[in-house]
Amino acid sequence: MTTVQGHCDPAFSAVRDVFEQNFADGRELGAAVAVYAGERKVVDLWGGVADRRTGRAWLADTPCFAFSCTKAVTATAALLLAERGAYDIDGPVTSWWPEYGMRGKEGTTAAHLLSHQAGLPAFARPVSAEEAADAPARAAELALQAPEWEPGTAHGYHALTYGWLAGEIVRRHSGRLVGQFVKEEFAGGRELWIGSPDGVIDRAAKLSAGRRTPSNGADSPRAVGDDNVLERLANAYVDPDSPLNRSLNNPHPGKGGYNNPVVLRAGWPAAGMIATAPALAGFYRDLIAGRILRPDTLTEALKPRASGADRTMLVRSAFGLGYMRPAMTFFTPAAGRQYAFGHTGAGGSIGLGDANAGLAVAYLPNNMGDQLSGDLRAYRITEAAYASLT
Repeated sequence: MTTVQGHCDPAFSAVRDVFEQNFADGRELGAAVAVYAGERKVVDLWGGVADRRTGRAWLADTPCFAFSCTKAVTATAALLLAERGAYDIDGPVTSWWPEYGMRGKEGTTAAHLLSHQAGLPAFARPVSAEEAADAPARAAELALQAPEWEPGTAHGYHALTYGWLAGEIVRRHSGRLVGQFVKEEFAGGRELWIGSPDGVIDRAAKLSAGRRTPSNGADSPRAVGDDNVLERLANAYVDPDSPLNRSLNNPHPGKGGYNNPVVLRAGWPAAGMIATAPALAGFYRDLIAGRILRPDTLTEALKPRASGADRTMLVRSAFGLGYMRPAMTFFTPAAGRQYAFGHTGAGGSIGLGDANAGLAVAYLPNNMGDQLSGDLRAYRITEAAYASLT
């Protein structure tokens, strides 16, 4: 039996119970969870195995690949530059990226780039992990592409291209890649990297393919009211021509998948962050406390810019300026459905903030959840965290 270690305030024992139950049910290999209530770190738990092959234990400072939880951090970097007056979020991209204004993209705004409305959910050709390490080149390539819909008229999840689009905002207005900007401007000494040194890669948790577990109705997206969603998602995922498949799998991470050091060193700005759970939760704590963005900037960024049917993910999604808002893609407990924001990551990870509740949550597993059979590990943890506030 896995022994969960760390600290948990007695008032938040429900979070520990859920976390331990995930291990008892065989849903976890290794994982960590951290929760802040206001300024207090009330949960800092970890357990299990960081590397299935070697049996290396998950330790207090074990970082883990966070997949698309990265997007919220990248968006925050872009928003900070807008707050400083570097560019107008609702102004044309061509005012600072002239090369972008071609093939029907002339009316694109930075807000479109930040809210998955740009119409560029995937590259037009296969891109390798090595090519993806060159962020300016990938942004330039996207600037030459024709959009799949008129920018601003629809939205569809830009699973990987998001990073090079939003990242170009940061690069052009700061002269720095996202990872460098984040580290220098607001990550500080926090154990959070978008582009990781080799020493961090060596001690990071190794991702492992998820193992299917029996699922019932309450452990599936069917619970939110669409009996056909699993079948549609499964079909789209295996169809090489579907927007979902093209968006999620190009660039391909190459040998070793997202354990590939080439990917981890590059720090893809849509899905390349390595972090510890306390560091990611601490990011949201500082964000909702006004220490990274001004409160008015964050409030504006949380207003839904795109919601409804998602052209890529085929379910309903909702986005502010880079942050997910409650929807099927950011399944949130009832207590958080008005104010919660953040981002999920493939495999089951989540970073969540709620300024109204004073809550910040991060959960990072290395056992890749099977999203198509229903993976609600993160939901159960956030549900327990909200319930512990009352």
